[in-house]
Amino acid sequence: MSSYDDQDAFEAASLSARAMAARPMPYLDELNPAQRDAVEALDGPVLMLAGAGTGKTKALTTRIVHLLNTGRARPNEILSVTFTNKAAREMKERVGRLLGQAIEGMPWMGTFHSICVKLLRRHAELVGLKSNFTILDTDDQLRLLKQLVAASNIDDKRWPARALAGVIDHWKNRAWTPDNIPASEAGAYNGRGVDLYAQYQVRLKELNAVDFGDLLLHVVWIFQQHQDVLEQYQRWFKYILVDEYQDTNVAQYLWLRLLAGGHKNICCVGDDDQSIYGWRGAEVGNILRFEKDFPGAKVVRLEQNYRSTPHILKAASGVIRGNEGRLGKELWTEAEDGEKVRLIGHWDGDEEARWVGEEIEAMQKGTRGMRPFSLNEMAILVRASHQMRAFEDRFLTIGLPYLVIGGPRFYERLEIRDAMAYFRLVVSPDDDLAFERIYNAPRRGLGEKAFQKIQMTARSNGVSLVDGSRILLESKGIGGKGAVELSRLIEGLDRWGRMVGSPEVSHIELAEIVLDESGYTAMWQNDKTPEAPGRLENLKELVKALEGFENLQGFLEHVSLIMDNDKSDQGEKVSIMTLHAAKGLEFPAVFLPGWEDGLFPSQRSMDESGIKGLEEERRLAYVGITRAEELCTISFAGNRRVFGQWQSNLPSRFIDELPEEHVEVLTPPGLYGGGYGAASGGIESRVAEADVYNSPGWRRMQSRSQQRPVSQPKETKNQVIDLQATSSHTMGERVFHQKFGYGEIVGIEGDKLEIAFEKAGTKKVVARFVCGPDDIPF
Repeated sequence: MSSYDDQDAFEAASLSARAMAARPMPYLDELNPAQRDAVEALDGPVLMLAGAGTGKTKALTTRIVHLLNTGRARPNEILSVTFTNKAAREMKERVGRLLGQAIEGMPWMGTFHSICVKLLRRHAELVGLKSNFTILDTDDQLRLLKQLVAASNIDDKRWPARALAGVIDHWKNRAWTPDNIPASEAGAYNGRGVDLYAQYQVRLKELNAVDFGDLLLHVVWIFQQHQDVLEQYQRWFKYILVDEYQDTNVAQYLWLRLLAGGHKNICCVGDDDQSIYGWRGAEVGNILRFEKDFPGAKVVRLEQNYRSTPHILKAASGVIRGNEGRLGKELWTEAEDGEKVRLIGHWDGDEEARWVGEEIEAMQKGTRGMRPFSLNEMAILVRASHQMRAFEDRFLTIGLPYLVIGGPRFYERLEIRDAMAYFRLVVSPDDDLAFERIYNAPRRGLGEKAFQKIQMTARSNGVSLVDGSRILLESKGIGGKGAVELSRLIEGLDRWGRMVGSPEVSHIELAEIVLDESGYTAMWQNDKTPEAPGRLENLKELVKALEGFENLQGFLEHVSLIMDNDKSDQGEKVSIMTLHAAKGLEFPAVFLPGWEDGLFPSQRSMDESGIKGLEEERRLAYVGITRAEELCTISFAGNRRVFGQWQSNLPSRFIDELPEEHVEVLTPPGLYGGGYGAASGGIESRVAEADVYNSPGWRRMQSRSQQRPVSQPKETKNQVIDLQATSSHTMGERVFHQKFGYGEIVGIEGDKLEIAFEKAGTKKVVARFVCGPDDIPF
């Protein structure tokens, strides 16, 4: 068993504690009272509840310096845990700057995984491993699981190995070994998950290997089973500091509690209002129960914000106040009021993208009564990645440079490139690069050897890969499942090719047929990884993009021009990213589009997790608003294409929670959100001044909204709604809808109308999205 025989070496490398204690402490004067309180509370459990933009990193690094300067601990006696290597590097650099010298001998400052690697290599034999064990990456892990699935005669199409990987990762995040999986989880992976998990762990040991989840799981097990080892580390790590505590999972939580179980000198820094990673195992309950886990803990609230204006902070506080599961704090700032949070509604998502593009150009020129903003100072934060396409297309059309952060641009995503390759082959069967991309996507049992045969046949006959495949099949140069699937693909390409330009099948329908009949859509429907739903939404967004073109060829040319767009990193660019990717970042001007119920909050999150999911979505809204320093613009659309169908949307319930006095409404009441919090009454004068949508049609809609309630009054928000409320519409009335055209009302249920449209068929829409034929607003 490894021990701390090398402690003297670490101490020799560390700075003298007595010399450190003699140093002056000017760094304390740079802290506000709450930060200083958190820094000077060195002994016992401390929870630094740090709101967005309140200088938590500064307080955390200063606390480390104070521990060193006061002689409480040597550098090697401090365990400082972060979530990213970047955060660890930044912390070490800041500590060095405050000390006035490069910090040496701090081996225990790093991420959970990097620290656990060191611990596990010292004690590998306790879990049946050698100290030189290998850490498998995701691809290696998946390859091993596929072997186990195949050996168990499980249909990989119905039960993909990726799904099993997700299940095992979930169990390891909760520190469950194969022999203590709860009964409620026994049905996972068609009832075979627990057995395969056990086989997987045995195989890993045979290979002298671990995956990332094992790094924490094994160390937690060692600490639980070997008290002597745990006590060694409890003595060694005199002080423990944890960043982003609200993002810890159960395994990380147990690891920290075990290490702090003796002296309890643990300082956790976090913000329960910014816990947004529940979908990957984070437990907001870890930070909420800190005081129960460590009785007598000191809780210090960092509430002075150094990032945003008062209006932005009040708007964010108004939204997050709707969560019951929170510790509570109120952000404030000494900054001037600045601009109010702006709220605007649009007819649809495309109009939303057009308006944002025009607004960005105007803000560049400083024509909105504000200082000019550079492109680098502006960001668009979306709830779902498929929202990006409308903005990317619009920006490319008007020549506005942009940068997608946290992922590839829309047309560079794997699933979009695959789909485009299928479309290219339908239009041009000679496109060998496209064929090479999709011949085995989805998997058709065509390995590298089969593809080499196709290539050799095509070259020897001087034909394309598609034609080479035909020749190979005719000569029976390939057999088995691969031959059957390849034949099916070639027949499909021939059939789809004949549909190009057919008056009976539109290019939009053709795209859907290709993706469905090829099995590509089904591949992602059967994929159980967290990324799969987003990929399916992106494919639907791709099909929607075809609406703006007369044929498939024109669309392919458009995308080719997009892909050929200057990708140079030179020059300023607008940032586009998801709200999750934006955490920890800040921008002078932020746009938050798509605030509609079902999109944000996400219907999937609410369906899968109920109130817990809704509260995490609300925390995501809070994170989005607090990314803005000077200007925050929230927008929503009355109509949006969802799963290939147009539907009328209600503004997000989070909009109703925005405090009116801190919001400037740019949208006329009635059509979009009259009666919704900040969008309710008393704004006509501001609308006229804004002159956003002030056409006669809009004014008629305003007039109608005053005569007929269009949404639930704010004061009745928490009461039961009478679904049989009287409607101002009547059965058989002829009405008009912006997207669906003319129709006749065939059913009425409260504010929902069932309308038989002349061209779009029968649909249910909310009453405020329709008008009489004489009141069409254009």
